Amino acid sequence: MEIADWRKKIDELDQTLLELLNKRANYSLEIGKIKKAAGMAVYDPKREEQIFLRLAQLNNGPMSDQAVRRLFERIIDESRHIEKEMMKAKGKKS
Repeated sequence: MEIADWRKKIDELDQTLLELLNKRANYSLEIGKIKKAAGMAVYDPKREEQIFLRLAQLNNGPMSDQAVRRLFERIIDESRHIEKEMMKAKGKKS
């Protein structure tokens, strides 16, 4: 295959990743609603560590466990951010 073919594959995969990340964000919003109703904090360090450990066990490379952790730290941080924004927005309407 040529470089253009590989780039096309990456572009297609990027689209899929974006769709999955947005789906994950929607799940986080639903969790945020449950947390708010239960008076729970958005940040749950134990849960995040469970996620990182699980991903390290699933990781078959070529990315290192540290690289996977850094990516998911960012993903989780953005999920936390949208949960907080949703909670703030809901609080203003009440």
